[in-house]
Amino acid sequence: MVKKVFITRNIDEEVIQTLATHFQVEVWHSEHHACPREELMKQAADSHALLTMLSDQVDQELLDHAPQLEIVANLAVGYDNIDVKAAAEKGITITNTPDVLTDTTADLAFSLLMASARRIVEAADYVKQGSWQSWSPYLLAGSDIHHKTIGIIGMGKIGEAVAKRARGFDMTILYHNRSRNHEAEQNLQALYRTLDELLQESDFVVCLAPLTEETKGMIGAEQFALMKETAYFINAGRGPVADEKALIHALQEKELAGAGLDVFEKEPIDSSHPLLSMKNVIAVPHIGSSSFETRKIMMELCADNITHVLTGNDPLTKVH
Repeated sequence: MVKKVFITRNIDEEVIQTLATHFQVEVWHSEHHACPREELMKQAADSHALLTMLSDQVDQELLDHAPQLEIVANLAVGYDNIDVKAAAEKGITITNTPDVLTDTTADLAFSLLMASARRIVEAADYVKQGSWQSWSPYLLAGSDIHHKTIGIIGMGKIGEAVAKRARGFDMTILYHNRSRNHEAEQNLQALYRTLDELLQESDFVVCLAPLTEETKGMIGAEQFALMKETAYFINAGRGPVADEKALIHALQEKELAGAGLDVFEKEPIDSSHPLLSMKNVIAVPHIGSSSFETRKIMMELCADNITHVLTGNDPLTKVH
């Protein structure tokens, strides 16, 4: 019997063809729309492997309707879209794509920091709209980045990569993590702080924390109130870690200078969302790892994990 693999979004054709040499492959061919829940349930019913996106909910209901399922390969580092406990109880392997997207995501996080501080999007729109009529000393003046203090919430590998970039700007590096990262302290001169201390001292707060029961809503009204009025909040981790209503209030009350956001509580964010009408907010559609090179590597890793598991071998990047 040829085993079946269902891919929930159109991915690189070479990767699809590689899988198709060994397995029956079905693909939800769409660039812009997530696989409908009904279709995912239908395909999972006779699939041995699923290659999923963060937008796909792999929950108890789906797993109960997938008796042949052996592996779910998630095209992401995070896997909060998957009920890992339920999968473990059924002996289903869950894999992710760690490490290969570290630098690309760090590039995006630091790009949001720079674009927010220097008002790049606002300035580009100013020129395109024909508003640039003359030069003046404070025309779209922003904030310096060099020699400022960056506070990184979540000093994992992506956090370390962001810290490396910050060193190039001669920034003071603070971090908060659930456990001390002694390697970052030694190699990057990163200084550990409690969350409150980090918020109070930082000019740029970069949130890279994963979404867990402990981190959900951890940055709320009290935390934003601790930040400097000149500070910027950057979130390239998970949207629900920050309370969006509290962020909106902090921005409206000028408790913060601005924000750069790659992730949101609900994705995709509604076009009428208040954050999108604020000039001091840069919002991008969860593109942290979105480079051609990195996405191809992520897809290949998912395919390799699937091939390993369906041929009776150990996966390369098992979550549990």
